[in-house]
Amino acid sequence: MIREITKADIPECVDVIRESFLTVGKQFNITPENAPMFTAYATDEAKILQWMDNQHRPMYGCFEDGKLVGYYNLYLPSENECELGSLCVLPKYRHSGIGDLLLNDSIKRAKELGCTIMKLSIVEENTVLRSWYEQHGFIHTGTVKYDFFPFTCGYLEKEI
Repeated sequence: MIREITKADIPECVDVIRESFLTVGKQFNITPENAPMFTAYATDEAKILQWMDNQHRPMYGCFEDGKLVGYYNLYLPSENECELGSLCVLPKYRHSGIGDLLLNDSIKRAKELGCTIMKLSIVEENTVLRSWYEQHGFIHTGTVKYDFFPFTCGYLEKEI
């Protein structure tokens, strides 16, 4: 079941985001030392609360038997555009359709908010994830290599 995240859910969100993104970190040798701002290491309760209260990001989670197993947020920088943030699924729940459910839910909710374009960023070297987004209609729009990350940031977007 997908539902809106409340403040009471924030500690569990931190755990889900960290655990989920840590697998990417391990796979691509992204560590707290070489990328302290990577999602797996930089996400804490204060950051999520700031997203919720200051940036007014809608946040949703997939719950199974009362346990949060997947998460995403929407950043709304303009009236017709949104950024899909931190979409993730706990490793032991992957490949069961939860990612598809969360992505489809995010698109539906973004449309309800008046968005016509959804953007996102990934670790470009994660070709499996890039392919998954492309299978869902996202178009690769470019890359940027930042000095503060040991990986390349890939950018994708989709008209919704």
